[in-house]
Amino acid sequence: MKDGTGAYASEKARGFYASQVMNLAGVENRRIRDAFAEVVREAFLPPPPWAVISMGVARRTSDVAEIYNNVLVAIDSERGINNGEPALHAAWIDAVDPQPGETVIHVGAGTGYYTAILALLVQPDGHVEAFEYEADLAAQAARNLTPYPNVTVHAASAFGRVLPNADIVYVNAGAIAPDVQWLRALNPGGRLIFPWQPHKGWGPALLVTRRERGFSAHSLMTVGFISCSGTTEKISVANLPTEADLADVRSVWIRSERSPDANAIAVYDDVWFSSEAVES
Repeated sequence: MKDGTGAYASEKARGFYASQVMNLAGVENRRIRDAFAEVVREAFLPPPPWAVISMGVARRTSDVAEIYNNVLVAIDSERGINNGEPALHAAWIDAVDPQPGETVIHVGAGTGYYTAILALLVQPDGHVEAFEYEADLAAQAARNLTPYPNVTVHAASAFGRVLPNADIVYVNAGAIAPDVQWLRALNPGGRLIFPWQPHKGWGPALLVTRRERGFSAHSLMTVGFISCSGTTEKISVANLPTEADLADVRSVWIRSERSPDANAIAVYDDVWFSSEAVES
């Protein structure tokens, strides 16, 4: 039986939802499945009716079971801000593999849903530093994440600022190039995942790992994210990397530590991408 808040329906739906998301993402990590099953998605959404988006088509619903599918849910339609596709995030979270005790920097936390999932995965001794540029969303995230004491929400951009050392930097907004401070923040073995979008609105999800001799990189999938706020990085249209270039990236370098060479694919103010692999 369901109470007036729909709590029973939500609890029942979350179990099926978590299994569905894992299957769609091709993820077998039980810890990630359990985190998706535990976090109450509607607690991070506007009040119903919700605008759910699937295959680019939006429809409105007040049925809590409908948000426990692999759908985007609008947070602010006018600004194009959504609670993103669960299977995509499950794949990304599996790729960075958060472990208990690790520190995560979450860039573009929105209202905090995926922040909460990351927070569960690094418990009991880990911590999440969540950055959200939009002040109203950051305030909502801070309220929503009150049950997660291992999260600190910053109403600020994560661009152009010194960040705490972290094992994972998880970026949920498209960037023309990674901020150099994201790379510098990574501990040895640390992982950065972000949507690299040198072309307007699309590009590869890039997984970057700090190795002893540099930052290895490889693309996971093509994605389209709303652009990061607070960045000033620009690139000339004449120098846009091609789709083949994007697929050839094997490493990322900080320009102050190594100058671009003949293997450079894309060069920015502070970082550059290379087709050269990093030795383990």
